[in-house]
Amino acid sequence: MISIVIPVYNSENIINKLIKKIEINLKKFKFYEIILVNDNSDDNSWNLIKNLSIKNRKIKGINLTKNFGQHNAVMAGLNYSNGDIIITMDDDLQHPPSAIKKLIKNINNGSDICYTNYLGRKHSFLKIFLSNLSNFISGFLIQKPNSLYLSSFRAIKKKLRNKIILYKSPDIYIDMYILRHAKKIGQININHQKRFSGKSNYTILKLFSLWLNLATYSKINIINYSAIITIFIKILIFPIILYKKSIIKEKKQFMINEKTF
Repeated sequence: MISIVIPVYNSENIINKLIKKIEINLKKFKFYEIILVNDNSDDNSWNLIKNLSIKNRKIKGINLTKNFGQHNAVMAGLNYSNGDIIITMDDDLQHPPSAIKKLIKNINNGSDICYTNYLGRKHSFLKIFLSNLSNFISGFLIQKPNSLYLSSFRAIKKKLRNKIILYKSPDIYIDMYILRHAKKIGQININHQKRFSGKSNYTILKLFSLWLNLATYSKINIINYSAIITIFIKILIFPIILYKKSIIKEKKQFMINEKTF
């Protein structure tokens, strides 16, 4: 069983094309499901997802009560996934569905998690710069290998997924927990694609929020030299961390308004 988990935000013009491409690349798999998690879109995405679910039982829809963000929306999908291998990918067609089979093969060959490394990135210069900066900072905060790019297009073994969904933090950063539990990490190269429609929701504010979450929940290894930088970053934003932890009990990782299954 293969599960495809896709967070959806304002993608009514993309969803149909994305689903068709995914189905073409899953033809040889008899059992699979596509879980579309609507992260409180402003457009007609949810109604489209519901209609697709009616026509095809392999397509499942989850509608969140508000905009929780990409990682939280993915967590919602992971909690309801049934696959032995779970693929997470974006809704904008920049992640080529043709790479799904390569991801599955990597997991079948023994990896607990397999990430994709983008070749010929189609992002803007600013987004590439911020992404590289985030990759550098996260390397210190969660002790990630510099050579590993934490793409949202990844394959996860069910055993690892079962450990990840035990974390109920509202400010979730999935890859931190993946790296904490994965014993064997794979990576494949893929050709990045142009965004089919619309514009990216990637902002500096969201990036800063991501770093803040990492600093709040990362575990520091004082013996490691990189921990000096980690401690320095935490000191700079310590007041914000205290505030976040004081209100954490009032927040939920995700809340569901409606499901199609």
